[in-house]
Amino acid sequence: KTAPRVRRSRFGLLGETIAHIKVPKPCSIASKKTMKTTSAVLALVALSTYNHADAFAPAAFAPRTVTNAKHSVVVTHMVDDKTEVREYFNTEGFSRWNKIYSESDDVNTVQLDIRKGHGITIDKILKWVEADGDIAGKTVCDCGCGVGSLAIPLAQMGAVLSASDISDSMAVEAGRRASEMGIENAKFYTSDLESVTGKYNTVTCVDVAIHYPTEKMAEMVGHLCSLAEDRVMISFAPKTWYYSALKKFGEFFPGPSKTTRAYLHEEEVVRNALKKAGFQVSREEMTGTNFYFSRLLEAKRI
Repeated sequence: KTAPRVRRSRFGLLGETIAHIKVPKPCSIASKKTMKTTSAVLALVALSTYNHADAFAPAAFAPRTVTNAKHSVVVTHMVDDKTEVREYFNTEGFSRWNKIYSESDDVNTVQLDIRKGHGITIDKILKWVEADGDIAGKTVCDCGCGVGSLAIPLAQMGAVLSASDISDSMAVEAGRRASEMGIENAKFYTSDLESVTGKYNTVTCVDVAIHYPTEKMAEMVGHLCSLAEDRVMISFAPKTWYYSALKKFGEFFPGPSKTTRAYLHEEEVVRNALKKAGFQVSREEMTGTNFYFSRLLEAKRI
């Protein structure tokens, strides 16, 4: 198999630490679907209980246990999402996910699955762009660019890139990789999504919505649309009864959280926000692996 393209993903919602759990091989009467469900459930349990979780906490906010001499008390820390994400991806999160977003062999089985899942989403976007055949010379704004896994190949296709990330470590790494490849038509800088300004032919935001609470999702989509002259491409973890049930199941096994919170979003909310901003969905895809799931929408201004 060929080595995977440099990837960027923050959709490790179903966890990376499941790799240390052995799932029984399917017997003659067990279907592949059953085993896949078992893996996902175990992932959430491991994600919630393992003290050094390498992915996102399954709960909307992660309860943490504080122990004194007499008893343990569960305390809910409602940390500001933006601050939490910025700090995480500038420190331990950067070193951990930088490996996932690269061709490094220093990753476990679940991290490889997440790399694969996100890679599929990136490939779908690039195939759309390639099929259109008109990206050369067009301006693209990539919000939440990570280490440049989407921005860099788009720049190589001739687009003029303006890419940002809330994590300075991520943005600097993306710039370094682009520079090593001799790319001069892309700039990378540090900014939260709400502070991004300007007008661009295409605006992309891949695997970022998972950090936005439900009540802020529509506002975020609206802001992305305000930046786009022609189209918006956005991906998010869909809120379905199945994924919600798995997420809820994980909350029954609280443990210390060393990661960020993760949010699922109803597709109707996203579509309505796009419509309100004057955009209509033109193409859509769904990517799902054992530990990665992403709904991808392309919407064009009408």
